[in-house]
Amino acid sequence: MSETLERIRQLVRNREVKISDHGYDELAEDGIFAKDIVSSVKDAMVVEDYPEYPNVLVGQRDGDGKPIHVVWGIPKDAISPVVVVTSYSPGPDQWTADSLKRRK
Repeated sequence: MSETLERIRQLVRNREVKISDHGYDELAEDGIFAKDIVSSVKDAMVVEDYPEYPNVLVGQRDGDGKPIHVVWGIPKDAISPVVVVTSYSPGPDQWTADSLKRRK
């Protein structure tokens, strides 16, 4: 289990969430709703963990059940808030069918 993801889930439960400008742009570009990524983080699966930053790329589902990727981060040397860095729909040309591993 990812300690970073557990911290992120706690911050989301506490409603300590921000979305970066880039994150908003990417959400809009792929038609992803902020409410979907916030509500589905409880079921997120770690794709790549970067505890030194601390950031984590997770696989989640949007409101229609389609796979999405979200990069969540906590500002370095801070305890809050959690920031949605970016979110996007993983493409089959770059990701395996389960959207959890990069194609080589």
